Amino acid sequence: MELIRGLYNLKAQHKGCVATIGTFDGVHLGHQVVLQALRENAASMALPSVVMTFEPQPQEYFAPATAPPRLTRLREKAEIIADHGITRVVCLRFNHRLASLSAEQFVRNLLVDGMGVRRLVVGDDFRFGKGREGDYSKLCSLGEAMTFSVTATPTCIVDGERVSSTRVRRALVEGDLELARRLLARRYSISGRVAHGDERGRTLGFPTANIELHRLRSPLHGVFAARVEGIVEKALAAVAYIGTRPVINGKRELLEVHIFDFDEIIYGRYVRVSLCQRIRAERSFASIATLQKQIAEDIQQAKAFFASKTNCQQVESVRWS
Repeated sequence: MELIRGLYNLKAQHKGCVATIGTFDGVHLGHQVVLQALRENAASMALPSVVMTFEPQPQEYFAPATAPPRLTRLREKAEIIADHGITRVVCLRFNHRLASLSAEQFVRNLLVDGMGVRRLVVGDDFRFGKGREGDYSKLCSLGEAMTFSVTATPTCIVDGERVSSTRVRRALVEGDLELARRLLARRYSISGRVAHGDERGRTLGFPTANIELHRLRSPLHGVFAARVEGIVEKALAAVAYIGTRPVINGKRELLEVHIFDFDEIIYGRYVRVSLCQRIRAERSFASIATLQKQIAEDIQQAKAFFASKTNCQQVESVRWS
């Protein structure tokens, strides 16, 4: 899959496509319905399938202090979209200029002149243009005038409720990782490179891999049984912590992962941490000794989970010498 950042990087060979537009945060089941329709329509027209998305996400641009936590950063989003067989992702910088485009300008400048869209596939709640003035009916009218067709996909319902990024966030906050898995059609995961930390975990007796979150805030916090991919062929069982480490006056949110029976230097490795079960919420402790005792208990709970469950496939604990 090809990732193009900025409309100015589109070349003549990129013109002519079937496209969809959205933030696609989380790439949940509702998004996947759109991606399937996009792929099928593109195949029927022998054209590339293209997802147009934005950085920052519109809510982050208009209200950065109150925007909801991201489920996926751009790289994660692109990787999941690629897994669904999409040809290309075009990521546009969301700024004042883009936010000021009327519905008609949005369609003409970005879709028609920019990408040569032949068909647009959208969700049934799609809105676009300044002040979200454009809707499906407006889009169809503009399509007739500018010679492209429009296809709408139905709302995706799970347990009688619409699937949305907001609903996925709510499930994560409530610790319902099983519901989140059903809404995403995969376990919720966070990907990133292992970075150098302050080695606090090693001094506590539990060495950890520190992974940069690359987002303003995490959609969930706490301690989790997790599996780590990207180090060996199979996933490795681990316990993961997401939070600010209040007991040692932490300020910045981070992801720390203690991989069981593992002792290899993996700085710089790009890994995916899938969260399988929440063990406990984030909380403060009166002393380092109390924290150490709790971490040991967390590890035992996570190991018990993997010993009794089969729903985190391909988990292998490997000892390195």
